[in-house]
Amino acid sequence: MTAAMLHIASVSQPVAVRNPYDGTIVGEVKSTGADRIGVLMQRARIGAAASRRLPRHQRAAILEKTAQLIESRSEEFARLIVREAGKTIVQARKETARCVNTLKLSAEEAKRNAGEVIPFDAYAGSETRRGWFTREALGIIAAITPYNDPLNLVAHKLGPALAGGNAVLLKPSELTPLSALRLVDTLVEAGLPEEIITIAIGGADLGKAIICERDIRMVSFTGGFATGEAIARTAGLKKLAMDLGGNAPVIVLSDCDFEQAVAACISGAFWAAGQNCIGTQRILVQAPIYERFREAFVAGTQKLRTGNPEHEDTDVGPMISEAAAARAEAMTSEAIEAGATLLCGNNRKGTLFPPTVLESVPQTCSAWTDEVFAPLVMLQPFAELSDAIGIANEPEYSLHAGIFTSNIGHAMHAAERIDAGGVMINDSSDYRFDAMPFGGFKYGSIGREGVRFAYEDMTQPKVICINQS
Repeated sequence: MTAAMLHIASVSQPVAVRNPYDGTIVGEVKSTGADRIGVLMQRARIGAAASRRLPRHQRAAILEKTAQLIESRSEEFARLIVREAGKTIVQARKETARCVNTLKLSAEEAKRNAGEVIPFDAYAGSETRRGWFTREALGIIAAITPYNDPLNLVAHKLGPALAGGNAVLLKPSELTPLSALRLVDTLVEAGLPEEIITIAIGGADLGKAIICERDIRMVSFTGGFATGEAIARTAGLKKLAMDLGGNAPVIVLSDCDFEQAVAACISGAFWAAGQNCIGTQRILVQAPIYERFREAFVAGTQKLRTGNPEHEDTDVGPMISEAAAARAEAMTSEAIEAGATLLCGNNRKGTLFPPTVLESVPQTCSAWTDEVFAPLVMLQPFAELSDAIGIANEPEYSLHAGIFTSNIGHAMHAAERIDAGGVMINDSSDYRFDAMPFGGFKYGSIGREGVRFAYEDMTQPKVICINQS
């Protein structure tokens, strides 16, 4: 148990963390009951005071050293991700590398984003005034993280929060808490006072108790819409940042680099067993190349190896639980019963749900309207680019989209009209660089991740003005 959990967990029985592939126990953690919220907050208040005392150079040095330690132990971190989250070892190594980058970006932000001079004399009547604004800590930030990126998504909340001088009350997913615990232990090893991060692992009652606390100044949440709505209803007067999911479309025009489009769409659809909020879900292909694309896409999909995520040649590992895989199977069956055509996949074995491709999916089906969060993708032909943009914009929420074309005019036309937080040109929807702003359009879009943008959300301006008259 990490230092941040000492004396906080309730007397409940340990919670087993299980390997999604074979069900073996990877580790055990103590759950924290909602009745312990007073103890959690007492520690968090102490942490907030300690964090504010850390000068910027020290915050930066701690984050940089943590990044170096994780990089030196990257295989150890990657293996832990594989065991608790079911990502393939190749994908887990990439997540670990991204975590290192996220922490390094956070270290840089701690040193450079301190505020700026205000040109008071640009306004009539203020000629004798000089001043500036600083960026100050909010105080205590509640960070609630999901299972699909158990290391880097935690770093995306901890890194900017610590760079800004905040304390964090962290509630990682009960399904994958071990990577978060290891990350916090490494931060403490790198010199972070242990009281600055408090970890609590528990269910919905604990989450509700945390977000209702008046001294929580911000809730940063990544997860599902139902939980996001519940947080928004009950959080009270505090800042919210939410990454709630997507239903990513990718448009493939007939003038594209065909091989690039096929390969990128396969990767975008099935990376991390489709448990990816920006994973490609709907592929809209222009009619002249639709049949050729369908044939190549299905052939490439069928070459993917599904199985043990610890094997170097596995392309698609298990889903996080049998319930999650069964949900994907049910969405597929619903679509087929409604008239969709199954092109490959849909033969679930426990938590393994192999890459599945559908076409002619009725747009009333949940697989079309909702976030599938599974290795399930749908193909749909279209005639004109305007038709594809209309289809792409149908869902009421959106994170990323993609378009493949060799015509820059078509690319920019689509990018300007697609309602999404990011439009990837000649890339699948699932490309993300940890420094860029990341978030959604339309329903449920609150705030942005990406280190600089999260840092600014997690700090507040303070104006200093001197009247020299």
